[in-house]
Amino acid sequence: MDKLTYKESGVDVAAADKLIGDYAALARSANTEHILSGIGGFAGFLTLPGGYEEPVLVACTDGVGTKLRLLINRGLSRTAGKDAAAMCLNDLATCGAQPLFMLDYLAVGQLEPEVAREVVAGFADYCRQAGCALLGGETAEMPGFYPPGDFDVAGFAVGVADAKKIVDGSRCQAGDLVLGLASSGVHSNGFSLVRMLLDRDLIQMDMDCAGVPLAQALLEPTRLYLPLGQNLAALPGVKAMAHITGGGLPGNVGRTISKDLDTVIQVGSWPLPAVFEIIAQTGVPRQEMLATFNMGIGYTVVCDRDQADTVIELCRQAGIETWKIGSLTSGSGKVIIND
Repeated sequence: MDKLTYKESGVDVAAADKLIGDYAALARSANTEHILSGIGGFAGFLTLPGGYEEPVLVACTDGVGTKLRLLINRGLSRTAGKDAAAMCLNDLATCGAQPLFMLDYLAVGQLEPEVAREVVAGFADYCRQAGCALLGGETAEMPGFYPPGDFDVAGFAVGVADAKKIVDGSRCQAGDLVLGLASSGVHSNGFSLVRMLLDRDLIQMDMDCAGVPLAQALLEPTRLYLPLGQNLAALPGVKAMAHITGGGLPGNVGRTISKDLDTVIQVGSWPLPAVFEIIAQTGVPRQEMLATFNMGIGYTVVCDRDQADTVIELCRQAGIETWKIGSLTSGSGKVIIND
């Protein structure tokens, strides 16, 4: 007769407990001075930093989407953690918030310790870069819900901003320039379409993509725009920022722009990465490409014209190529893409 135990049902509590020490070590690598206690208890504790006249908490959450299927198939668990972290932290960056902490959630069919460690290590890598604590998380073993080898992951980020200094687009006006910051590739959006193209053999993972396999170009981790976003927010000429995710430039660049302004983007004002050329060559319509993918622009900044070169230089010093890709005009809240 089979043993009537939790482990026999597919949940190994002892294995999960052994991982807590590894998780704690990874989290400590991203510690900040404000942590009182982190992984190990039922909740994490963190003090608010000083220096804010009217501190406002800022929060967001996100996951990896169906890119995760390809990452699992390729054994790229650390990239999954980075992607989940970046999708949250980049959203947080758009208002100029200082990131305080992240939490991670990992759901697995059967706990594989090395996979779990790599996912959390990905979070820790990006938290360190962003100056953000990895305060805690949850690993849920769910046999019968996820097949063995499969997992899902999500991130949760909390930051703080001064109420009077939030970058919210309210100061935007006609004539302001739109700057586009280079993405690292496809980031974490549009992969249901990518996977359909793969399934139909319209693209192949081993295809050449500007000298590297297409798989490498597709699965590059999402670029992290923190702490650059904080530095940009401190410039008086910066008025709005956007993280270009699902919906591409049309669906994101104008989200915080006043409804009496149009955002006009000039296609061709930045180089199109080869990975998007390959996808487009399968027959995906141009408007579908623009509405699905970031097309090489992962983050945008709206600023005064006379501040544009300063912003571009700051971005380039951070290792991110940046271009003047459009401007604001009087209008009705539309995003206009010009060829």
